[in-house]
Amino acid sequence: MANGFTKAKTTPQATGRFGTFTGVFTPNILTILGLILFLRMEFVTGQAGLFGALAIVIVGNLISLLTGLSLSAIATNMTVRAGGNYYIISRSLGLEIGGAIGIPLFLSQAISVAFYVIGFTEALLTVEFFAQFDPRIISTVVTLVFALVAYVGADFALKIQYFILAVLLFGLGSFFIGAIMGFGNATPPALYPVEGVNFALVFAIFFPAVTGIEVGVSLSGDLKDPSKSIPLGTISSILFTALIYILVTILFAYNLTNEQLLGDSLAMRRIAFLPNAILAGVWASTLSSALGSILAAPRTLQAIANDDVVPRWIASNMGSKTEPRMAVLITGAIAFAVIWAGDLNAVAPIISMFFLNTYGMVNLTSAIEKLVDNPSYRPRFKIPWYVSFLGAIGCYGAMFLINPVATLIAIVISYGFFIYLQRRSIESTWGDVRSGVWFAMSRWSLLNLEKSRWTVKNWRPNIIVFTGQPHNRQQLVEMAKWLSLGRGLVTFFQLIVGDARSMARTGIQDTARRAIQEYIADNEMSAFAEADIVPDFRTGATMVAQSHGIGGINVNSVLMGWSRTAGGREMQMHLLRDLVLLNKSVLFLNYDENRDFGQRQRMDVWWQGSGGNEDLMLLLAYLIERHPTWRDAQVRLIRVIDDEAGIQDTTNHMQALLRDIRVDADVVIIVNEDNEKPIAQVIRETAKNTDLTILGMGLPADGDEAHYAERLNHLVESVGSVLLVRNAESYDLLDTDN
Repeated sequence: MANGFTKAKTTPQATGRFGTFTGVFTPNILTILGLILFLRMEFVTGQAGLFGALAIVIVGNLISLLTGLSLSAIATNMTVRAGGNYYIISRSLGLEIGGAIGIPLFLSQAISVAFYVIGFTEALLTVEFFAQFDPRIISTVVTLVFALVAYVGADFALKIQYFILAVLLFGLGSFFIGAIMGFGNATPPALYPVEGVNFALVFAIFFPAVTGIEVGVSLSGDLKDPSKSIPLGTISSILFTALIYILVTILFAYNLTNEQLLGDSLAMRRIAFLPNAILAGVWASTLSSALGSILAAPRTLQAIANDDVVPRWIASNMGSKTEPRMAVLITGAIAFAVIWAGDLNAVAPIISMFFLNTYGMVNLTSAIEKLVDNPSYRPRFKIPWYVSFLGAIGCYGAMFLINPVATLIAIVISYGFFIYLQRRSIESTWGDVRSGVWFAMSRWSLLNLEKSRWTVKNWRPNIIVFTGQPHNRQQLVEMAKWLSLGRGLVTFFQLIVGDARSMARTGIQDTARRAIQEYIADNEMSAFAEADIVPDFRTGATMVAQSHGIGGINVNSVLMGWSRTAGGREMQMHLLRDLVLLNKSVLFLNYDENRDFGQRQRMDVWWQGSGGNEDLMLLLAYLIERHPTWRDAQVRLIRVIDDEAGIQDTTNHMQALLRDIRVDADVVIIVNEDNEKPIAQVIRETAKNTDLTILGMGLPADGDEAHYAERLNHLVESVGSVLLVRNAESYDLLDTDN
């Protein structure tokens, strides 16, 4: 582990072929506007009446919208790659939970191909010519054609969707025209529910209609800009289709009575301006749903295989640059098997449960991310945690409402996969419980942390602060509080220089530690206290930084005050080199006793455009800004250039950096023509009204420590309070799944 980070295995980069409309919006609406719309909404309206049906439609779409909001929040916090919801869940909650959700999700998508194709076949058999053929033969041929289309490529498949969309909209248009022309014909209108209506049953029949947002997010690996397309395409498709369902419900209620609606499963044909257009719409809706599923399922399976949850050969593209062809073949084989197995009624409820379980986990993931509040969780699309939690309650509540038995089966299957994956990937550790619940819990947590892979996704500051006795260096205490914000770990250290053998007998070490502990308790802080006897400060600081910690909790940052003496500053430069070699980031605070931290209204981050410190400097500014005393502060990202011609390109580059890192800051470009002014003068002039300046440090050359220290000191003097930062390793804050 280096500075708390290791590079995690990642799935391939997104190929970036499709935009929002083609890759998310259209596949979603083609799936949502499916069989329920054409063949079940008349039953829903007839049973529940206009007001009850509208309530069902609105509640169902509200659950879908809450899920879409949660999905949008997560998608704008990470680089979403191939795998859709599986990728999002696995990168947030781990591969075991991701796999436990992802494998049943893939099976549901694969079975859905057969489900929709069989629905299309049943609708096709209403035409006399096709009635003479074995329906399984028709379904097999249709599935074979769709599998071939998916094998050839998503580009071709998504072009076909436009034709299907045109047919579907033509059917809907025919219905709307006929319904508007006959509006008010129902005597009486179907405004109220029929006697003895079972609203839970009616809701269960309708709800699968609003679970079609899975298709768009499953194409995440093929989107040009997933973090933009997934939120925009998902939410707009939910709102658009919700409007369609509401309009259809209203038009049904005022064109046909309850009895007429309940007596005809194709009541749309009775209303439509062109009745046969409705039949074409039914065909289009089933084919579009099948097409969406056969595109989504292989991409989910390939992402699972890329993570070694299932054998890696399943991820093979078989010669294609972009298409998961082996996964397409497996998806097609499952669809063929289901078609020839016969009746789908037994598996259909479980399919819906797996989809709902996935959506519920997306909501829970978003809520947990917000509640745990890792520094890396900085979504551009922000929602409160309780919005996601309500979405999760809605999903799991709908599961039990629709079919309690299928819900339990789905949960057991998912939990079974979780146990299998956990046992396969994590070696069990046995041991006795010593004494006390806290010891047992701490031991369990530390052992699991030791096995965990630390990435930027779950990085938190674990800071050693060389304060001596904290009351003597209150400014370091304040800085540590701002950086940890109750979510990182802080240890206040006093290094006592002397001979350990003689000084240990005096009890000075225990006395110093107790004094720090009392300070922590008196100030109601969450921090640890340590005191060590060391031969000299540099040796002691180096030893402490590499040895402090247990299990997976190791120091990743060291904070100390900037020395007031030339000799002390030279020593600090030697120590800087030592600590960076040990992969510990180093922070020096040059505190201005006259100006303190000012009004805490402005922070300046100075970026040279290189050096590898910008990611950590921006993260530290973000952490400080979150503290209540800095909440109203303006953060400025400043860069000095030597030519006005570079202003626009530099501004665009810096804005793109901030957008990708998801840190709010004002971009400031300072033109210093031909380096007319020394950089120290530029910083001093700019920092007149700045409360905290954050500057990056390089590594001094061997033998140049004293000279480099004085250059730094000249740079920071008279600037106010300055935080000097040296990042131990160039990790990537832009890619939160690495």
